[in-house]
Amino acid sequence: MLETDKAFSGSIPENYDRHMVPMIFEPYAADLVRRVMQLSPRAVLEIAAGTGVVTRMLAPKLPPDATYFVTDLNPAMLDYARSRQPADSRLRWQQADAMTLPFEDAAFDVVCCQFGAMFFPDRPAAYRETRRVLKPGGHFLFNVWDSLEQNIFAGEVTKALAGHFPDDPPRFMARTPHGYSDTSLIRNDLERAGFSRVEIETKAEQSRAPSARHAAIAYCQGTPLRGEIEARAPQGLDTTTDVIEAALKESHGDGEIAAKIQAHIIVAVA
Repeated sequence: MLETDKAFSGSIPENYDRHMVPMIFEPYAADLVRRVMQLSPRAVLEIAAGTGVVTRMLAPKLPPDATYFVTDLNPAMLDYARSRQPADSRLRWQQADAMTLPFEDAAFDVVCCQFGAMFFPDRPAAYRETRRVLKPGGHFLFNVWDSLEQNIFAGEVTKALAGHFPDDPPRFMARTPHGYSDTSLIRNDLERAGFSRVEIETKAEQSRAPSARHAAIAYCQGTPLRGEIEARAPQGLDTTTDVIEAALKESHGDGEIAAKIQAHIIVAVA
């Protein structure tokens, strides 16, 4: 992973939340929240909260005496998440690095993370930190994307970008969001970190967008792909977005479009 893969700044958080979240993240956020609530936690930590889709769904369901720490490495994403969340005395907002969590040992019943583990530079080390802050028997729930082949829009965007930039194709989607899809590796990383029981479920959903244009903006302007595009064509963001829109229209037509997405859901016990 490159440092630029973590560059969620400028207008990216707003475009990410407006376009990308409803298109691919909401169904898995609802699934993660359902699983968290089955554990009846009182102390929850969310890592890599992004623009807060899980936070918005989970906070209203927690009991009045719960504590919920919402963290992200990126201040712009965390600030945007906080701006979308109603005032709630149970919530604590804190910038935090998953590699060095600023919390005491055995502080949480549940740690959850929505599509953030792919960005950890050393996953076993991050998982050890997660285990450290969990109470004995506490649960770590997270999800990661399956391969590009199982996520149709992302695969098509990556292919179209390779055609548009044949000498130096942007590889963010393959490298990071879809670069940690080997379930054997995920299980091994967690076991190396000391988790005693690991369950992994692969779950397919449908990604839906109002139009090919909506999806093109989501990928090109609401993710770090934007930085890769602008590095190759400083004035070419709009043109590249048009190219991706055309490619998606060719595959899926005009109007609302839909295609398969797939992710792994992981539950690990400390």
